[in-house]
Amino acid sequence: MAKRYTIDSSQIIRRVEELISASSNRYRITVQVANRAKLRRYEDDDYDDRMMKPILRAIMEMSDEISQPEILSD
Repeated sequence: MAKRYTIDSSQIIRRVEELISASSNRYRITVQVANRAKLRRYEDDDYDDRMMKPILRAIMEMSDEISQPEILSD
């Protein structure tokens, strides 16, 4: 049986705010998140967490990687 995760919307909002505040360009970080979600959607066929939408997964991953400068560099 697939795992069911409850996604706390306040945690997602906090992570999105962290990404936006860490970036110098709000549009660019939005496009980066969308592109990552699009890539993950097609490359992770065997991903075990089907209940989490690709965009939420991308936000979670990118906010975890916020300390890496290549993600947020212009």
